[in-house]
Amino acid sequence: MDYGKFKYEAAQKEKEARRNQANTILKEVRFRLKIEAHDYTTKLKRAEGFLKAGDKVKAMILFRGREQSRPEQGVRLLRKFAEDVAELGTVESNPTIDGRNMVMIVAPLKSKSEAKQEQNAVRDAQRAANKQAAREAKSDTDAPAEAAAE
Repeated sequence: MDYGKFKYEAAQKEKEARRNQANTILKEVRFRLKIEAHDYTTKLKRAEGFLKAGDKVKAMILFRGREQSRPEQGVRLLRKFAEDVAELGTVESNPTIDGRNMVMIVAPLKSKSEAKQEQNAVRDAQRAANKQAAREAKSDTDAPAEAAAE
């Protein structure tokens, strides 16, 4: 093996390692205590997207006025949220009151690097399918031209 080939392969391995490298980021989803069902599902879908991407989710309930005297309702809402995202993540820290806010952190079941590798595999498969379709389309357009030439 020559040195140029060795350097090329080392650079390719380094590039692949850099591409699969990932930092877990803490994403935040904010609720109010009196949240409507549709708004809740919107926030839930957003959090599920974060967890699928391998990021941690910080669910925060903002209390206003008299709502501060009813923290048990906030705990109930956060527990419901934890149950709804149970298939994608686990509760890392239970609901805690932080000033006017109640906070809970949910960690993803799969790590960020696993999620990124899965995403890269799907993207590579899609690229291969697109290339194959382009080749077939090109061969189909070339076939009538050859038949006309005969």
